[in-house]
Amino acid sequence: MLIKKYWMLLVPILVLVPHGVIAEQNSGGELEEIIVSAQFRDATLLKSTGSISVIQQHTLFDRGAQHLEETLNVLPNVNFSSGASRARFIQVRGVGDLEQFVDPKYFPSVGVTVDDVDMNGFAASVLTMDIRQIEVLRGPQGTRFGTNALAGMVNIRSNPPTGTPMFSARAGLGNKGGWNVAAVASGPLNDRLLGRLAVSQTRSDGYIRNDFLAGDDTNERDEFGLRAKLQWDGQNNNVTELTAYHVDIDNGYDAFSLDNNRHTLSDEPGRDRQKALSISARNHTEINAHLAIETILSWSDADTEYGYDEDWSNPDICDGLEFCYPYTNTDQGQRNRDNISIDTHLISKDDGSLSWVAGVYAQDRSEEFTRQYYGPFASEYETRRYAAYLQLDFDLSTNWRLTSGARYEYFEDDYSDTNGLLSRTDDRYITGELTLQHDLRDGSLLYATLSRGVKPGGVNTEASSVFGFMDPRFHDFMSGRLKFGSERLFNREIGIKGRYLDDTLSLRAALFHMDRNDAQLESWIWDDVNYLWVGYLDSVSSGSNYGAELELDVRLSDSVRLFAGLGWLNTNIDNMTVVDLGEPGQWTQSVITNIEDRDQTKAPRWQYNIGTNLNLGDRFSARIELEGRSDSFYGYYHNQEISGYALVNASIGYVTGAFTIRAWGRNLGNTDYAVHGLYFANDPRKSYVNEAYRQLGEPRVYGIDVRYDFR
Repeated sequence: MLIKKYWMLLVPILVLVPHGVIAEQNSGGELEEIIVSAQFRDATLLKSTGSISVIQQHTLFDRGAQHLEETLNVLPNVNFSSGASRARFIQVRGVGDLEQFVDPKYFPSVGVTVDDVDMNGFAASVLTMDIRQIEVLRGPQGTRFGTNALAGMVNIRSNPPTGTPMFSARAGLGNKGGWNVAAVASGPLNDRLLGRLAVSQTRSDGYIRNDFLAGDDTNERDEFGLRAKLQWDGQNNNVTELTAYHVDIDNGYDAFSLDNNRHTLSDEPGRDRQKALSISARNHTEINAHLAIETILSWSDADTEYGYDEDWSNPDICDGLEFCYPYTNTDQGQRNRDNISIDTHLISKDDGSLSWVAGVYAQDRSEEFTRQYYGPFASEYETRRYAAYLQLDFDLSTNWRLTSGARYEYFEDDYSDTNGLLSRTDDRYITGELTLQHDLRDGSLLYATLSRGVKPGGVNTEASSVFGFMDPRFHDFMSGRLKFGSERLFNREIGIKGRYLDDTLSLRAALFHMDRNDAQLESWIWDDVNYLWVGYLDSVSSGSNYGAELELDVRLSDSVRLFAGLGWLNTNIDNMTVVDLGEPGQWTQSVITNIEDRDQTKAPRWQYNIGTNLNLGDRFSARIELEGRSDSFYGYYHNQEISGYALVNASIGYVTGAFTIRAWGRNLGNTDYAVHGLYFANDPRKSYVNEAYRQLGEPRVYGIDVRYDFR
């Protein structure tokens, strides 16, 4: 039924694709080969099934990107949510988390790994220092990552050590007080041992002017990263990689304005800090000519501090006003998370009609959280995961292959806090996929995939802790929402990938339909009697997400290359009961109501990225691109939207000897656009009526980077 439903949409794509013969690798005019490493076996992007996008290091340099959030806008149906100094959570195809205040969030809907280390919920620490590529896999990745990847996975790989000595240094200056420095050294340490060391420091005053404190650095960015890698090449193809990564982020957090602009009035601006150390080790050993074993160990320790001025104002806010009653408060929270995991699997050589992978996985995580908010609060949370998985690849004939994978996972957690809440849960999950692929004579790859993902359920800890203090009229509503069930996502997908026109055109297209059962949707309740703001996850019986992704890369000549990415998405929630805050500009009592046939949050109907790379002679190059998206909701307890936008980015570079000079700019039109939003009453000058507040994305930013490469 899916193929029939989408066939008329896929036909125009198939008709437009020229059926030529693919050129040999590295022939004149050929597009660059990209290797995807997130799956069990490395494979080229055009031979990897599923909707996958890859951002390479040259794109990061062209955009002047220093952080993950400055790159994701180029990808179809990929979004991010801020609510902090940097993006913490990612949405893929409309599925993903939005923010975090009190409740533990070990399992965001979209996973993030950096050199095999689980960074779920800590995407704010992902700097682009010495990154080789960023891989985004859409749809459940149930066999490989299990409950870590309900809607997709962002897999980030840094550059490996080199077999010959190299050194690279970079320095840059930008507007808004921005500057950055970075250095990389790599090479052999002895006959079998290679090493690589990378370090970076980025600073910026940020994009906010605090009028009360007369400063422009209350939303500053101060981000330091250090990465060390070792690679040991033993005998019989025994390879061991060891990576240590340290990040120290000390950013300001003064992002929301009562006037919905870049001028704040807060007297106690907050901080968004993170210190993290992670270590990962990967070993690949060939047992014999047909079998290998691979083991991945990872450990991380992350400390975060997140706080803000809750009233966004100061003691002078009501001066000269007759009816104005301010309040003042701050919200301060600290988290410490420890994580250790092991993943080991046997992998057969892909040299016959049947290849397979079989493995086991274990993970232990603990988190301590303390909060100062109208008094002290503390909680402890621990989770344990154990899994076994199997993937089989069958060659049904010369051009047909069937891939089947399944993963069984046992999950348990323990929670306790100073409000007396104790909780213990355990559950078992099965995830996996079934993919049929067909190689056409012209080299195109057609595939059809059925995949299943699961996200663990749990307890709404904040809601449970304060339930007894809520106004009685909310008790019936919240009593059924103190816990939320496991979400199950079933994805159907068909796609095509290939190279055409003598290997000068690369095309990737996918159509998908996802059913969400017991969808975990974030919402809020405002108890206007006891002045309680409480966030919670609601298990909504069903929702659907369907759409398409199209990515093109065209080399018109040795001097001109065009690229385009387009995402179309339609999402729906059949029925959801919420506590509605009412219309803007009013002070109304919270009302329990139903919403029907609503789009899901952070799910714009359209996203696009279109541009060109130009080689202007032997020394000059340039890039110009247009990126944008349509409107989207950002909450369920109101009907406010984040407006769509279009941004223009550009860069121009010059190479002389070992030096590369790059001038870049993002949002050159200085468009005001939002990356997150809130809806509530917070302005005493307006008698606390409900308003939509938006966290603005970066304005026009520009700079110049100089890089020196020695080999």
